[in-house]
Amino acid sequence: MQIVKTIDEVRKTVKAWKREGLTVGLVPTMGYLHEGHKSLIERAVKENDRVVVSDFVNPTQFAPNEDFESYPRDIQADAALCADAGASLIFNPEADEMYTDALTFVDMNKITKVLCGKTRPIHFSGVCTVVSKLFNIVTPDRAYFGEKDAQQLCVIRKMVRDLNFDIEIVGCPIIREADGLAKSSRNTYLNEEERKAALCLNRALKLGREMAEGGETDAEKVVNAITAEIEKEPLAKIDYVEMVDLNTLEMLKTAEKPLLCAVAVYIGKTRLIDNFIME
Repeated sequence: MQIVKTIDEVRKTVKAWKREGLTVGLVPTMGYLHEGHKSLIERAVKENDRVVVSDFVNPTQFAPNEDFESYPRDIQADAALCADAGASLIFNPEADEMYTDALTFVDMNKITKVLCGKTRPIHFSGVCTVVSKLFNIVTPDRAYFGEKDAQQLCVIRKMVRDLNFDIEIVGCPIIREADGLAKSSRNTYLNEEERKAALCLNRALKLGREMAEGGETDAEKVVNAITAEIEKEPLAKIDYVEMVDLNTLEMLKTAEKPLLCAVAVYIGKTRLIDNFIME
């Protein structure tokens, strides 16, 4: 497995693979990989001849008051996980390799302004820009994204349709710790007390799913029950709890499928997201 730092190196390698008639999968990440990322890589390996993992903490999706500088990084551990999962190449560029005097950015309306977009207004412009660049650099046949970042997955799928990228977008299920906490690189920020408190997210979402699957059709009642369960935890501060259409991200009054029920909650200073999907 190779680790490369430049766009030219990636392009030369991928072009050589394609001359051999090989298919290419891409797993975009910000590094500090965990079992959730590994599940994406392993699926990509099953479905493609070669797999590229991008390992890049993208500065354009962080606001000035967010955790870009402190975001965890460990390329050696990432390389070991990628090798174990069967990846072919890691693209680990520096910021100036990806953004040299850049004046062009990819933006989107409507679905980027809700949920996480309400409190992170520049986030999805950064996501769409870096993912578009990765698509153009790697030219994959398929790209793999986790359903934990459900809004991101929806945004990427819409961008691919709108900009006519010839790429299949594959969503992969949330991978959780044994106690139910969704795997996240930001979980490392939590101290022992906060780690226990964070379990309120999964506990509340389980309650909401049980209500919806049990026949409760009033979306507001489900949202209120999830909110009340999270509010029992003193260390939790809710950013949002919402039930939306899975494809349009428009708020639902009735719990009709396909739906996404998503939460963002601060546990101490750490912002965590989680969700359930019903299709």
